[in-house]
Amino acid sequence: QVQLVESGGGLVQAGGSLRLSCAALGRTFSSGAMGWFRQAPGKERESIAHITRSDRRTYYADSVKDRFTISSYNAKNTVYLQMNSLKPEDTAVYYCAASEVIPPRWHYWGQGTQVTVSS
Repeated sequence: QVQLVESGGGLVQAGGSLRLSCAALGRTFSSGAMGWFRQAPGKERESIAHITRSDRRTYYADSVKDRFTISSYNAKNTVYLQMNSLKPEDTAVYYCAASEVIPPRWHYWGQGTQVTVSS
């Protein structure tokens, strides 16, 4: 059984930075992608970034482009999200997800980690 475990959330002031980590336990993915989503109160869950395993192609939502960077360490089955220049509107629960195929189909999800950006 695959378990995705996120860490690194917390409270930060606007303009600050946080780094989220997500480790996939119980299985090694040889293909597909890993990604990050977020859900703010009263809003739908949105995709913000993902990275393919084979060639590390990255994709970003316009709302985070040039501020967030997704990276992966395939040997550790881990994906990271470096978040810089954080804004209050980035406040949300952030979820890690994994797909075994491309285009991604997000079959596996983490439990979520809270990110709060104060103004």
